[in-house]
Parts: sequence; structure tokens; C-alpha cells
Amino acid sequence: MSEASQENDSPGYSLMALAGIGILAALVAIFLYVPTEKTEGVVQRIMYFHVPSAWIAFFAFFIVFLCSILYLWKKEREWDIYAHASAEIGIVFCSLVLITGPLWAKPIWGRWWVWDSRLTLTLVLWLIYVAYLMLRAQSEAGSIRAKYAAVIGIVGFLDIPLIHFSVLWWRGFHPQPKFITTEGLGAGNDPSMNVTLLIALGAFTLLYFLLMSLRVRLERMKDEIDRIKKERLYSH
Repeated sequence: MSEASQENDSPGYSLMALAGIGILAALVAIFLYVPTEKTEGVVQRIMYFHVPSAWIAFFAFFIVFLCSILYLWKKEREWDIYAHASAEIGIVFCSLVLITGPLWAKPIWGRWWVWDSRLTLTLVLWLIYVAYLMLRAQSEAGSIRAKYAAVIGIVGFLDIPLIHFSVLWWRGFHPQPKFITTEGLGAGNDPSMNVTLLIALGAFTLLYFLLMSLRVRLERMKDEIDRIKKERLYSH
């Protein structure tokens, strides 16, 4: 391996190491450091997976929103790559939200799923970005596909403010925000709960950037392979 390629790989290894340390620290904090919640019991620990997953899903879809706008403005392939990669990662984290939510809800509410406004809007968000990826998979690569995908990526993000404010605007089963409150960040929570939640969020954030770097690198490699194929095709 050349020195240049080693230099290019080193940031990826560093990020991988940081993400690994972050996830290990989060697991220690979740299962060994933070005390068991008195009312809900051990099942409440799912919160430290559920809430960071939701935050990172929203962040990933914000990146899709931002990069989609930049693609429509600048028409540069790089922005389309970032939007596509972040959408895939956002779907992963949004899926975790939809999985951990029912696992947490069943012992507390007695039901796996209720058609609560926040739950329903989150499912709609997941379906929008699944449609986004299906469009990319079922249509030919090129600027037209990227434009349609960018429009969906922008429109889909508009669902996120509705998700955030739904528990404030409409009554439902989903509890009010426990960390971002009108009284301040983490007001009323045990300090160890806030610390654990922040550690988990940091770990998930590092994981997002690790997955993003790997997915962007893979997409660039695909573009390079396509370019080489076209050059060989037209050279004959």
C-alpha cells in the first residue's frame, strides 16, 4: 500500500477507534453506571438507545435536506453522494427508533403500537425516505434521478418539525420531552441519566460519521469504476 493511501485510510481508522470507544463507554454507562429508574424499571434503559437513535435519524435527514438543496443549486455530484449516503444511514437509525419504541412501550402501555401522533408521523418519515431510496434503486443513474430524489429529500424533512412538536400540539400516549424542556436541558432528571444520555448520543454521533465516511467512499469508488468502464467502452 502506498504512503498516500495509508494517509487517506488513517482518518478512517481513527474514527473507527473513536466510535468503538464511544459505543463501549455508552454500554458501560447504560448497564453499569446509571441507576435503574424507579417507576418503569429496567426497561427504561431502552431510552438510552431510543432517544439517541431518534436524534441521529433527524440529523441524518437534515443532512439529506441540506445537501439536496445544495445539489439543486450547484448541480454537483458530490452533494448528491452525501445526500444519498445520509439517507441510508438515517433509515437505519429511524428503523432503530421504530424497533426500540415498541419494545419500550409494551411493558409500559401494554401495547406494542398505538396510533399516537408522534409514532404515526415517525412511521410516515420512515416511509418517505424508504420511497427516496426506492426511487434511487429503480431509476437510471443521472441528473434526472438526482433531482427527483433531492425534491423528496427536501419535502420529507418537513415532517420532522411536526414530529418534534406533535407531543406539544396534540394529546397522545407519547410522553413530553424529558431532555429538551422549557425548564432547561435535562431539568428534573437525575444527573446520571443526563450524562448517560449524552454519552450515548456522542457514541451514536461518532457511529454516524464513521458510516457516512465509509458510504461516501464506497459511492466514489462506484463512480470511478463507472468512469473507467465508459472510457474503455468508448476507446474501442
